[in-house]
Amino acid sequence: MSAYTGTLNETQRMDTTAAIAVALTVLGWASAFPAIRAGLAAFQPLELGALRFAIAAVPAAIFLAVKRPALPRVDELWRFGFGGAIFVALYTAMLNFGELTVSAGGARINVSPIFTAIMAMALLGERFSRLAWFGTVISFTGIGIIAVADGHGLRFNAGALLVLGSALCSAVNTIVQKPLFARHHPLTIAASNMVLGALCLSPFLPEAFRQAAIADTAGLGAAIYLGIVPSMIAYAAWATALSRLPAARASNFLYLVSPTSALIGFFWLGEVPSLLGIVGGALALGGVIVVNLKR
Repeated sequence: MSAYTGTLNETQRMDTTAAIAVALTVLGWASAFPAIRAGLAAFQPLELGALRFAIAAVPAAIFLAVKRPALPRVDELWRFGFGGAIFVALYTAMLNFGELTVSAGGARINVSPIFTAIMAMALLGERFSRLAWFGTVISFTGIGIIAVADGHGLRFNAGALLVLGSALCSAVNTIVQKPLFARHHPLTIAASNMVLGALCLSPFLPEAFRQAAIADTAGLGAAIYLGIVPSMIAYAAWATALSRLPAARASNFLYLVSPTSALIGFFWLGEVPSLLGIVGGALALGGVIVVNLKR
């Protein structure tokens, strides 16, 4: 595990592996929004989450059994447990329930990078320059414009608060688990999150199987897709990116999830974005570029 002792160095730079990991994370999590919508047509929110991560946990458990990674120290146990309980189980429950009522644009508002940057500076000692904050403001403005461009506009209801809570879960987990990459392989952390998260959601699995037995092809396919791409692949990719980049900078790339989701909707569902949506997407991308200038 000595290869990962430098992962907390704030001078980490983007390399090919980190770039690929970021791209897979953005694509995977961007595609989760329409997939969750489709899945919720056939499953209840908790049951959809339970089935999703049960699917992801099987290869994750096999990976851990084969690789037999080093066991966590006693003082690291809570960090692993936090990933399964908060980053997987609670995050999924809040997002799924939130998507029952919040508009598509509202669901795509991602405040996680801002939460992460603030906490990374305060708790991890990371540096985030004025230029980086300027880029963050540009990206967040773009995300807000995309939300407004959605036909329903912005509505702050219970669903929006749940989506906001899920973003907070993601941000806090990034800070909590970042120190683990100094001793543990990112795939070990990702696989542990999958298994522990699936265990937390397992009480809802029997009902999920009953709902799966009567689900239509689209709903069942969405659940399977969620388990493979946004869960197994994207969570592993995110762990890899987080192991190679400072937490604040890695999270900043998540601003690309919203415009990428809109792009997926265009090619997959034929949803044509409005001019305002295109402007918002350009701002989100521009902000990420600004944050990564001279890196």
